[in-house]
Amino acid sequence: MTTSDGNDGLPMAPNRAPTAALIPARLQPLIAAAAAACLLSAVAWLAASGGFSGGLADHDAPPTASPQFTLDINEADAIEIAQLPGLGPATAERIVDHRTSQGRFRSVESLLDVPGIGDATLARIRPHLRPIVSPPARP
Repeated sequence: MTTSDGNDGLPMAPNRAPTAALIPARLQPLIAAAAAACLLSAVAWLAASGGFSGGLADHDAPPTASPQFTLDINEADAIEIAQLPGLGPATAERIVDHRTSQGRFRSVESLLDVPGIGDATLARIRPHLRPIVSPPARP
């Protein structure tokens, strides 16, 4: 066994039979074509979906999110009702008291019977109220 090839001073590997390629040579063009097709498909999908037109998000100044929530005015407690825009704890308590003394609200418009709720307030909270469904009739 030769210890050096005479050029770099490093020992030479012993004579071995060539090892089989990880991917046979006859399959390499097929795999390359499949990879190219996948890459082209990804580029086509990106272009069809608008590409990067949305821009990148700036992590120092993220866009403001306005979460939308809804509630059932006949089931919500005063704390939940007080979260509606323009309502506070006192108005929320009046809604719960009215519901307790008068029964379930039959429509969203029946909130106008609660002292402190007017047309402007009802218009402001309406997007956050789930539709009122009448309970099934008893047989």
